[in-house]
Amino acid sequence: MIVGAILTQSAAWGNVEKAIANLRKANALSPKTLRQLSTPKLATLVRPCGYYNAKALKLKSFAYWLGNHHDDDLDRLFAGNVDDLRQQLLSIQGIGQETADSIILYAASKPSFVIDAYTRRIISRIGLAPDKNSYGAYQALFMEHLPPDAKLFNEYHALLVCLGKEVCRPRPLCPQCCLNEICQFSRSPL
Repeated sequence: MIVGAILTQSAAWGNVEKAIANLRKANALSPKTLRQLSTPKLATLVRPCGYYNAKALKLKSFAYWLGNHHDDDLDRLFAGNVDDLRQQLLSIQGIGQETADSIILYAASKPSFVIDAYTRRIISRIGLAPDKNSYGAYQALFMEHLPPDAKLFNEYHALLVCLGKEVCRPRPLCPQCCLNEICQFSRSPL
């Protein structure tokens, strides 16, 4: 899950799956193995997901950090509260807010709402965008109005991603959208 969260930055999930398959085939999904692989070799393995040199460095940064701070023990990493875990993850080179929240939600199964391009697009189009156009402002919109439940956040985010990929695209398919009745964008003149 963590490898996927790092590799999916600016990449289609299908390409991330190819990169993960390469890592699995090379038995390179453990922190120890990621540290031992040369950066060029790791970059070759993750090449399908794009930005492979940068992503190889990010994977290595996470693997070294996990080893140095938690002896490669994810249970120990995930034992703390959400805020502490988030701050720890954000301290790692190459881990930003979206990636940290993806790790917290999907790998640690803790409630931290993930804000991605799909979520921003949908929320903006239906007229609920926060006054401040920041990751934190968008996240607060969800965190302040939904109960802190990882399963709910996971489902909610998955539905937004599906809607964003299939219907609420950059060039939207408004007539097919389930949010037409509340969407300001679909009612605006072109």
